[in-house]
Amino acid sequence: MQRGFTMATALRFCFVLALISVWVSTRANPNGPLQPGYYLWTCPKAEAIISAGVQRAVAQEARMAASLLRLHFHDCFVNGCDGSVLLDDTPTFEGEKTAAPNNNSIRGFQVIDAIKEELESACPGHVSCADILAVAARDSVVLTGGPSWEVQLGRRDSLTASKADANNSIVSPTSDISALIENFKDVGLTEKDLVALSGAHTIGNARCGIFSSRLMGVQPDGTLQTEYLTSLQQLCTQGFVINNDTLASLDLETPVTFDNQYYANLRSGEGLLKTDQLLYSNGTETTRDLVEFYMKGQREFFEQFKESMVKMGNIKPLTGTSGEIRRNCKSINSQSTA
Repeated sequence: MQRGFTMATALRFCFVLALISVWVSTRANPNGPLQPGYYLWTCPKAEAIISAGVQRAVAQEARMAASLLRLHFHDCFVNGCDGSVLLDDTPTFEGEKTAAPNNNSIRGFQVIDAIKEELESACPGHVSCADILAVAARDSVVLTGGPSWEVQLGRRDSLTASKADANNSIVSPTSDISALIENFKDVGLTEKDLVALSGAHTIGNARCGIFSSRLMGVQPDGTLQTEYLTSLQQLCTQGFVINNDTLASLDLETPVTFDNQYYANLRSGEGLLKTDQLLYSNGTETTRDLVEFYMKGQREFFEQFKESMVKMGNIKPLTGTSGEIRRNCKSINSQSTA
């Protein structure tokens, strides 16, 4: 009897130690790297709440998956993954929403706001807007048929945003390959990351105004396959006038499915944006080889995409006591009435 009691006590003690170990691993070194399971104790339903919000939004509009994924990209490339892209303008700064790469382009803010409101009700003051973006990006990929990965969490939210930095940090869709590679290198990402993360354009749309320069003039972009060029000209023009707000699918074959069809499109001259097509037609030997590699192997693409998304999500996050946990993703706490 005594031995049984001792064994049961020992097992309970080991279980408690294991729980403490998990807690320490997610809370120790607050200025260190991000951690999976960060909200295990402070908001255990955080990821479930975010996932449910994303599911509702994508069920209402399939295009929203690509929009939420893009929000995370545009957040991370401007001063790190800190939720700055979500901030409205204030008397002291111009936010990133109206920067040239974002204006009339990025969307899905209302989805993030609704998720944040639910999280504040469940566990106020714990889950950052930056982390909502990271989880929502992962869930958007999964909902459209792509891979899942363990999202590292623990980001805090910025206290400011910069329209100027957004204009300077987000690559133009008319950039050449050198500028594209340099843009990724500036945030610690490689050519392999560039080609894998560009595969996010397997879902979503772009407005004709973004790529219209490829379609017009005496000599349209010669890297476009002829029939594809004609179809885009018919879609985007009325007479000689560009319908700037008309939407075209980034992946004409499987526009709402996250797969590796994007890379086959590039090889056949059917990349919608210049910065997509140049990876194959005007890229380096590395980018061209990677396009071929991911076109032939969806599993290999998915594995690298997951790795590159985690890497991108670790671009200069605010941790520890830096920044804050916003109550309302649109504004910093000192200005929020939420």
